[in-house]
Amino acid sequence: MIDQARGAGRRHERAGVWLSSGMGHPIMFDEADPLLGRLRAVALAFPDAAEKISHGHPAFFTTKIFAYYGGSVKVDGVYRQHEQSLIVLIDEGERAALLGEERCYVPAYLGAYGWIGVDLTEETDWDEVEELLDASYRRTAGPRRVAALESRRA
Repeated sequence: MIDQARGAGRRHERAGVWLSSGMGHPIMFDEADPLLGRLRAVALAFPDAAEKISHGHPAFFTTKIFAYYGGSVKVDGVYRQHEQSLIVLIDEGERAALLGEERCYVPAYLGAYGWIGVDLTEETDWDEVEELLDASYRRTAGPRRVAALESRRA
């Protein structure tokens, strides 16, 4: 679902999503990326979920953002891109466990607030991706939307 009513902006014709007014970041993703397509299908299935471009990356949100596609880490003063990754806000215990895995990273800027990045590949476990999105959605969506999610799953 493309959100046209939440603030001023302009439509990004190639991506089919809304850009905020005065966006100064370049688009940092490929619309034809099959991993983005698969992630988009899962993320937009959550109640009231929409997509926008934030800092050049797809961001999935209700009132607050619950996931980003693509991120970076700063290594020796240089940003290293994780172009095909999911960034989510999950429970601290789960985050600590995942950070022990090579495919996971602490994303620049958001990592200090508890977010985690998970690299995606063709071998990605999409059930796990859905679980991570679910956990992040529940932390950001608010009680009414979480209740709607619960009623769908009952």
